[in-house]
Amino acid sequence: MTERLTPDAAIDRLETLYNEAATALRAALARYLDGGAPPTPQERARFVYPEIAVTYAPERAAPRNRRAYAKFSRPGLYATTVTQPGFFRRYLLDQLRPLAEEYGAVLDVRPSTQEIPYPYVLEGVDEFSAGGRTPAELARHFPVPLLSLVGDEVADGTFEALATGVLPLALFDAVRVDYSLRRLVHYTGTDWRAVQPWILLTNYHRYVDQFVGWAMGEIGAGRAERLVAPGGLTITRATMEGGGARIAASPWHRYQMPAYHLERQGSAGITLVNIGVGPSNAKNITDHLAVLRPHCWLMIGHCGGLRQAQEIGDYVLAHAYLRRDRILDALVPPEIPIPALAEVQTALQEACAAVTGMTGEALRHRLRTGTVVTNNDRNWELRYTQEARLFNLSRAIAVDMESGTIAAQGYRLRVPYGTLLCVSDKPLHGEIKLPGAANAFYASAVAQHLLVGLDAVERLKRAGGTIHSRKLRSFDEPPFR
Repeated sequence: MTERLTPDAAIDRLETLYNEAATALRAALARYLDGGAPPTPQERARFVYPEIAVTYAPERAAPRNRRAYAKFSRPGLYATTVTQPGFFRRYLLDQLRPLAEEYGAVLDVRPSTQEIPYPYVLEGVDEFSAGGRTPAELARHFPVPLLSLVGDEVADGTFEALATGVLPLALFDAVRVDYSLRRLVHYTGTDWRAVQPWILLTNYHRYVDQFVGWAMGEIGAGRAERLVAPGGLTITRATMEGGGARIAASPWHRYQMPAYHLERQGSAGITLVNIGVGPSNAKNITDHLAVLRPHCWLMIGHCGGLRQAQEIGDYVLAHAYLRRDRILDALVPPEIPIPALAEVQTALQEACAAVTGMTGEALRHRLRTGTVVTNNDRNWELRYTQEARLFNLSRAIAVDMESGTIAAQGYRLRVPYGTLLCVSDKPLHGEIKLPGAANAFYASAVAQHLLVGLDAVERLKRAGGTIHSRKLRSFDEPPFR
């Protein structure tokens, strides 16, 4: 008989099983690296993720609600494996409580058959530092990451139902989450636990300098607890003196996409990631950030203005995207529309008005809404004759290299998204990005642009769960957000 568990008890059970499995795996590995025996088959059978199963067998009509998550598409047995349940407790409770209380779902937790790869329990440890063991030797006795077991089939709608009839409970299972958690450390230079649920993505390091200065002010005013920078550097109120200089001197340049995390109480913090330039980086980092199930990610970067009336420093609020990035064509074909999310669009427009102090016609002149072209070729100007017709047909007002990818990834991975760009040059109208003009633009525009993005995040926080739009859900969506 299926055991009835409350959501809190179910997560407690997940934590217990996960901690027991991870502890057993670490102990067996330490013994082997110290010259001892490898794990026995009985020991290895313990090195597995816990699994949560949710049974929905309604005796009445399904409740009606406008929530975009924590709901069932049909009766059945849903299950997923879980990693780091202690860290994900708040998220898991947000999903499980409505399923149990509103739908009467029955929860069960048990060991799964999905093994935990040994590198995923050795954070901060050099697993090859003792005993002279090679990766090939360890792979003979311990679970290793297998790409054949990691994928996005559920998110991409290519998942084939198991022979047992079990349906996916979440977009990502434990091994997919663990894979991305380690990639986040590699690319950002920070602990994945420091990533906050509100994320700003930018393509210029100058935004980092402004973010650090703003974050230090928040810490000094008591509105934030600490700032985490690449390389493990942490700034608190007690260590603020000289903090900006220490962050500037930190080894951020060692990491491909350095991240900075301002932590507040109540999961209200914000992360800034300098993703660099190009759609490949944009897809890469959002693939991994998505497993943390952030509330929102916003792109704040620079773009080329395509209209004569635009001026350097004007803002572009993307309402649609002409996707010429090509990196997601097989997963989200270009003919699939990427919808604008009303709550996000409203927050960005209101934030722009609040920060600039502009209203009415003045704001409409400074902030333009329209289509953004995202191109995978930074030198698209060299083949303008091939691009001009599409630019005209799309009525595009700006061009960049990341926004369309980030929006498509938000759509694909069910993370609310938005784009507010700042015009840094006008390549079609003779105002190209020369060093002198670019430096003048950066000095005057970056600080204000960042403040607009930060203000928009605060507005989205106040909107609460309504930002998780039903536009992001398919008709047979897994219950978890």
